[in-house]
Amino acid sequence: MHGVKEIIEEAESLPVEERVMVIDSLLRTINAPMTEVEAEWLKVAERRLSELRSGRVQPVPGHEVFARIRARFEK
Repeated sequence: MHGVKEIIEEAESLPVEERVMVIDSLLRTINAPMTEVEAEWLKVAERRLSELRSGRVQPVPGHEVFARIRARFEK
């Protein structure tokens, strides 16, 4: 059996996408997801993606979002 150090070293060598999967899996063992909440967030995400793809809404670049937030709090 691998020790913690070896497991971490092995995980660090994985591609980013696979590391994210490992992290997500480990976090779920510590803090079990609330399936009802996740289901609602999934609905929101799917609706927003649909709105973007259909052209009903236009994306706002991240730098613009943060500029708006900074301006709002500078008042």
